[in-house]
Amino acid sequence: MTIKFGTDGWRAVISEDFTFENVRRVAQAVAEQAMADWVERAPMEHKSNGKPSMVVGYDTRFLSDRYAVAVAEVLAANGVMVWLSQADAPTPLISYAIVDKQADGGVMITASHNPPRYNGIKLKAAYGGSAPVANVKQVEQRVQANNGHTPRRMDLKTAIEQGLVIRFNPLPAYQEHVKTLVDFGLIKSAHLNVVVDAMYGAGRVYLKRILEDAGCKVTELRGEMNPGFNGIHPEPIARHLKPLMLEVTTGRYHIGLATDGDADRIGAVDPSGRFIDPHRIMALLVEHLVHDRGMRGSVVKTVSTTQMLNRLAERYDLPIHETPVGFNYISELMMSEDVLIGGEESGGISMLGHIPEGDGLLMALLLVEMVATRGKTLARMIDDMMAEPDIGQFRYARHDQAVKPFSKAELVEGLMQNRPATLAGQPLDHASDRDGVKLVLADDSWLLIRPSGTEPVLRIYAEARSDEQVEALLKLGGELANRQIDMMQNGQVKTVA
Repeated sequence: MTIKFGTDGWRAVISEDFTFENVRRVAQAVAEQAMADWVERAPMEHKSNGKPSMVVGYDTRFLSDRYAVAVAEVLAANGVMVWLSQADAPTPLISYAIVDKQADGGVMITASHNPPRYNGIKLKAAYGGSAPVANVKQVEQRVQANNGHTPRRMDLKTAIEQGLVIRFNPLPAYQEHVKTLVDFGLIKSAHLNVVVDAMYGAGRVYLKRILEDAGCKVTELRGEMNPGFNGIHPEPIARHLKPLMLEVTTGRYHIGLATDGDADRIGAVDPSGRFIDPHRIMALLVEHLVHDRGMRGSVVKTVSTTQMLNRLAERYDLPIHETPVGFNYISELMMSEDVLIGGEESGGISMLGHIPEGDGLLMALLLVEMVATRGKTLARMIDDMMAEPDIGQFRYARHDQAVKPFSKAELVEGLMQNRPATLAGQPLDHASDRDGVKLVLADDSWLLIRPSGTEPVLRIYAEARSDEQVEALLKLGGELANRQIDMMQNGQVKTVA
C-alpha cells in the first residue's frame, strides 16, 4: 500500500492498513532519515553518545503500546538510540521530552481524536513540534523505495541490554516545565474543585495529577483504560461531552475540562453546563495573558478561527497572523517570532515559552489559573468580554457537506471570481483564498468554504453577530458552493491548470 502522511501524521484503520508490517516499514524509513540527517550535521551538534536519538511514545488505543515497541526495535536495530515511554502518555509530554532529552526527533503512536478503529503515527522534530513537511516527504519516499525489503529489527530485551532503548517517565520534566508557565501558587490559594474528562485518552491520570499538584480537588471521568473509547470519538466537542456536562452542573465544581485522544486538544465546560469552544478559550487566554499577566507577543490563528482574536489584537496592539488549517503553520511562526498564543478552532493551542505544539493539558492549567485570578466562571468572563463595545457578540458554527467529486483548485478559483458583494445583509470587506475561500464582511462576520483535500466534502464555517446570521451564512455558503460545482460539471467554468 501507499503510506501518505497528512498535515498531522499518517492514520489508517487498525489491522487493515495500520499493521505491524506497515508500522515497521515507516520506522525503517524514519531510522534511515534520522541517520542521514544526523550524519549531515556537524559533529559538535551530535548530542547522544555518537548516535542519533529519538523519543517514542504512544496513546491508549488498541495495540498502541505494541506498535511503539515495534518502532523502538526497528530504530534500535538501525543504530538509533530510543527513549521509550514506560506507559501511555499525552503527545505534548512526548514532544517536550524530545527537547528535554536533546533528542533528534520523535515518533508518537496515536490517531489523536479519530474514531477507535484508527491508529496512526505522528513524526516530531528536535524542537518538539511536528516534523517539517520536507522531512515527512523524505520519509514517505524512503517507505516506497524500501518496498519489498524487510526492516531491520532488534528485540526489545536485547536493545535495552545494549543501552539502545531506555524506558522513561515523561511526566516529571514536563511538570517542572509547566510550573515556569503557570502560577501554581495562585491556583493553590483559590481552592478550586475541577472535574476532568479524559475521554479514555492519553490525558488520563496526567492532567489530574498536575492539577492536584497545583492544589485543586479533582474528579476524573472516563479515565480508565478503554482502547475502544467506549464507542465514542475522543474529540472534546459538545456532542461528545455529555458525561462532563452532567457532572459539572451538580454544583460541586468551578470548571470542567476535557482533552482528546492524545491530549493535544482542549475543551471546557462552565458550571452552568455551557460548552466553551476553542474560539472562546483562545480569546479568554489572550485577555488573561495580556491584561492579567502583562505578557506581549503576536497572535496566530488558522483561517477557520474566530475574529474575536483580531479584535483583541487590535485592543492590545498585538501583531496578528492568519494561517491555513494545520498546527504546523503555527509552529513555523512560533519558531521565528514571539507568539503569545497560537491555535486553531479544533482546540490545538500553544503559548509563548512553550514548545511549538498544541497542548491540551497546559491550556487546561491556564484556564484554571484564569478562574483563580478573576474569581469568575468561564461563561461569565465570555459574556463580559462580548459586552464590551470593541469586541461585541460572536456566534460560530460549522457544517460539513458531502458533494459530488470536484476539482478543489477549480472550485476555489470559481468562488473567488464569483464572490458576492453582500452576504446576509452585510457588505463584503475582503476575500482570501489562503485555504479555501474566506469572505469577511464589514462587521467582522465571515464565511469560509474549505474543500477537503482527501474526500468530496466541503467544510463550511461561519461566524457572525447572531445565531440567525450564522445559519444564514452557512446556508448561503452551501448554495454558493453547489452552484459553482454545478457550473464546473456543466463545463461553464474554465478548468484551472
